[in-house]
Amino acid sequence: MTPAEKGHRYSKVFRKAGNLLSKGKIARAIEVLKEGEALAKEMGDAGMARHFAAEVARAQKDAESAD
Repeated sequence: MTPAEKGHRYSKVFRKAGNLLSKGKIARAIEVLKEGEALAKEMGDAGMARHFAAEVARAQKDAESAD
């Protein structure tokens, strides 16, 4: 997979998660971000996996503060 293809796949995951977050569907957005993290790990992209993990943590924090 070329770097452009990887970037496209990561971008789709982030857009989907952002769309879900904007609709208040935090739990589903977290699932999508975790799927992105797994994808990045599968592709051997540790830096992007850390980025997804950070976004998961941020979304979980937002979910806790919303309760």
